Amino acid sequence: MAGKIRKAYDFTQGPLFGPMVKFTLPILGALILQSLYGAVDLWVVGQYGVTADISAVATGSRMIHTITNLIIGLAVGTSVLIGQHMGAGRKDKAGDILAAGIKLFTVCAVIFTIAVPLLSPAIANALNAPAEAFSRTVSYMRICSYGAIFIVAYNLLSSLFKGMGDSSTPLMAVAIAAVLNVFGDIAFVKGLGMGASGAALATVIAQAISVIICILVIKKRGLPFDFTLANLKAKQWPNIVRTIKLGAPITLQSILVNISFLFITAIVNDLGLIQSSGMGVAEKLCLFIMMLPIAFSQSLSTMVAQNVGAAKPDRALKSMKIGMFTSFAFSLVIAYFSFFHGDLLCRIFSTDPEVIAAGWEYLKAYAVDCLITPFLFCFIGYFNGNGYTFFTMLQGIVGAFCVRIPVSMIMKNIQPVSLFRIGLATPSSTLVQVVLCLIVLIIKLRKAKASGIQGGIPGKIRH
Repeated sequence: MAGKIRKAYDFTQGPLFGPMVKFTLPILGALILQSLYGAVDLWVVGQYGVTADISAVATGSRMIHTITNLIIGLAVGTSVLIGQHMGAGRKDKAGDILAAGIKLFTVCAVIFTIAVPLLSPAIANALNAPAEAFSRTVSYMRICSYGAIFIVAYNLLSSLFKGMGDSSTPLMAVAIAAVLNVFGDIAFVKGLGMGASGAALATVIAQAISVIICILVIKKRGLPFDFTLANLKAKQWPNIVRTIKLGAPITLQSILVNISFLFITAIVNDLGLIQSSGMGVAEKLCLFIMMLPIAFSQSLSTMVAQNVGAAKPDRALKSMKIGMFTSFAFSLVIAYFSFFHGDLLCRIFSTDPEVIAAGWEYLKAYAVDCLITPFLFCFIGYFNGNGYTFFTMLQGIVGAFCVRIPVSMIMKNIQPVSLFRIGLATPSSTLVQVVLCLIVLIIKLRKAKASGIQGGIPGKIRH
């Protein structure tokens, strides 16, 4: 399978700002639309279901979001390796990386499809799902997990496109699926009265459609490198190991970081149904609020990886700086609306005044986080593109377990209990992580300069 695909960006030459924005915007759009799956679920059950459905979708989707992040972590390994090979002009190696990814991700899909349905009751119990919403939470997680194969497949295909510099195809696939998800939610939740279970079913169907669209696009346009059954039949163990070495630290970080957020979810769930639902509404909004820095992080991983492959560390470092200040400018606006007009945003997902008030209170803490995350996520994209994924894992673990969880526990015990104070655990963690990234970057830049490398740090993986 070879041929011309939608025009991809070569980030190893020419200007950076324009191509970065053009590459990042489709990634941002795809992230937003992908998150709309859960957000639309919450909105529809908030309008046509009961409060227990809101809590079920909020708690259950947090777990499904955790699984998605695990897959995205591994997918970074595939994206970075493809980007480095493309940047170095080794397109013949990209087919082997894709084959290795298919084998690795197939195993992951089987594991998730079997394990999550079996463990759903225990997970709901560990998250302190309110008694009124317990069975609905379990049902939501089980139905979504049956579609794990589609979550895995989409993220593998998305990493393939992004590694090649094509961010438009994933956006197109998710856009079509997101529209169909809206109709599915309305049909199953409002029309058939299925509540949280109907929302989960609509999400699975939409995810399957996004995968089908990506496959059809590849079949029609081909790939800019050779890929045949011979690649799949060949022993790809070395490439699988390389992918795991790059992606596993990010996956482990994602697991542990999400555990810290699940810990906070359990704390808030223990406060009652209103607080649980309010935090659920705020968390859905936070997914969108954090999309901009996440999009820049993902685009930087590709841009940096290509320049690492081309042995141009100065362009890689310049890309990070541009990404930081561009995303920060937009985040200022988002922070303002989140802090001062969060009640208007919360009304999107609920009509209950108490739930809206609780959601806004928690959302204010994320408004503070908006001012810091542009720097953290661009640091992460830069280090990932260079192959330093082990460090990104360490800084994430430090932030989660040395800052986020302890701070949230302390805030819980301050009376009267405030969702805003509990939420401050997140920006506290982000600030510490930024400081760690800055320290490590300075150290590596000094070592690179001492070794005669000018303009940036040497990539860890170039083969």
